[in-house]
Amino acid sequence: ESESLARQLEWQKSQLTGIEAGLQDSASLQNRLIASQREVESRSSDTQAAIRNINAKLAELSADELQEQVAYWSTRAAVSEQSLADANAKKEERGNEITRLDVRRAELTARLRETETLLNGLDAEKNSLRERESRLHGEIETLRVQIEPAEKDLEAAEREETRLQETEAAAQRSFANAERLYGHVQLEHTRKQEALDNLRQKITDDFGLVMFEYAEDVSGPVPLPLDGMVEQLPVVTELDPKLEEQLTHYRAQIRRMGPINPDAKTEFDTESERYQFMKTQVDDLHKAQADLKHVVAELDELTKQEFSRTFDAVDRQFRETFVRLFGGGSARLALTDPENLVETGIEIEARLPGRREQGLALLSGGERSLTAIALVFALLKVSPTPVCVMDEVDAMLDEANVGRFRDLLMDLSRETQFIIITHNRNTVQAADVIYGITMGRDSASQVISLRLDQVTDDMLKSR
Repeated sequence: ESESLARQLEWQKSQLTGIEAGLQDSASLQNRLIASQREVESRSSDTQAAIRNINAKLAELSADELQEQVAYWSTRAAVSEQSLADANAKKEERGNEITRLDVRRAELTARLRETETLLNGLDAEKNSLRERESRLHGEIETLRVQIEPAEKDLEAAEREETRLQETEAAAQRSFANAERLYGHVQLEHTRKQEALDNLRQKITDDFGLVMFEYAEDVSGPVPLPLDGMVEQLPVVTELDPKLEEQLTHYRAQIRRMGPINPDAKTEFDTESERYQFMKTQVDDLHKAQADLKHVVAELDELTKQEFSRTFDAVDRQFRETFVRLFGGGSARLALTDPENLVETGIEIEARLPGRREQGLALLSGGERSLTAIALVFALLKVSPTPVCVMDEVDAMLDEANVGRFRDLLMDLSRETQFIIITHNRNTVQAADVIYGITMGRDSASQVISLRLDQVTDDMLKSR
């Protein structure tokens, strides 16, 4: 807000400087006119005195000399009267000019007083803003004093949080190492337990828990009292030759089957549940895929309809705009693949006045530029935008084409605000506001602006 007021104050000061310069010029011109008027009056007085002298001399001369002198001085008197009449007319003209300058000076004086009043108001507002700025600075300093202890506490809390996070990270690393070591130990224990179970099962398979008959004359440890707890096998005096083969076969089958998994049913139920979940997810994905394909098909259809409608509208506007810009001829937009509106391209076919129809590549640079302008204006007519920026689009156009371009630009400016970069004076005449870049005395670029609706006849005459 202060920057805006500063810019406004600077502009008002520049206006005040211009008004004061205009007053000085008016005063100087008025002084020159007054001096000229005085000179005319002096010359008029001298001429009247000369006439009186001539009349006195005429009274002293004879008839012939008098006649000659009368003719001579009559001619001189006529010339003097004409000079006097011219001087009086110039005097009257100077008087009118002085009156107009007085009115102009009064107007400039009024504007000067108004500008001074506005400057005083701006100075007061500027002082108010400065006081407000000082007050805000004081409040900011007060808040800063209140915030500093909290910031220190926050920094200490952040350092403590960082330390605790580092401690937590170290603890998590230690816990992960312990879990990994525990997993290794548990895995080793499982392997040892499985090996022990396999050995126990192998012993059981090889020998079985049976009761042996101990001879009385055999020395050694006394058997354990396992009566009734083990199987009592019959006494076999002769083995079947096929029994050893069957026993080996059965042992091989048991080893191939491996140990019994008591969690097989639980694992089967878990995998079945997971399978049903994954199957449901896959079915949902198939359904979503079908829905997306349906939506894509609908969007493609809508895109085709909207593209066809927009293409037809742009084509109609392009034909009209082309004829208006070129002063005749014809042009149209054509699809490269009318059967595939999603991937089709667009070509421009133009026929200039007095020439045959041809593609855009065969036109000259200015003709291509004007055709492109016609297409852009057609798009703006179909779908107007708030702002349109054009960079030297009229650089390759001649004066006649620039005139038609300017007229069409003024028609479209009712709906769209145009920002045009141009060096063409005819295009500049259509602008409401002109911005120019110039180099100042310090060799720095300066921006100057002018609103054409604020330019008065007096400003044009003064220039």
